[in-house]
Amino acid sequence: MADVQAKLQSLSEQFTKLQQDLQDAVQSRQKLEAQKQENLGVQKEFAKLKEGETIYKLIGPVLLKQDQADAESTVNGRLEFINKEISRLETRIKEAQGEIERKKGEIIQVQASAQAGGAPAVKA
Repeated sequence: MADVQAKLQSLSEQFTKLQQDLQDAVQSRQKLEAQKQENLGVQKEFAKLKEGETIYKLIGPVLLKQDQADAESTVNGRLEFINKEISRLETRIKEAQGEIERKKGEIIQVQASAQAGGAPAVKA
């Protein structure tokens, strides 16, 4: 009986860790989504600019003049990176959800076998 309890405790700890990993991945994805929206807004603003207009980049407390092509390239690169990270996190989230379901099944199986194994002992 103690062996079953130890196994349940271990599975429960693994389940809790998987849930925490899933929560962390979801939070990371939400942060990336917010960054993506910010960068899409900047990209839309760039589309409104006329050729040769001045762009400034805030670096610390200083505004520095920046080339329009460089600024657009930086934002496009950032968006590409963010999209790849979102895809990677979505894959991680799906894997974590699958693993959580497997652990849940294991826990239920161990509990059921413990109850089935424990029931005859109680009757006897």
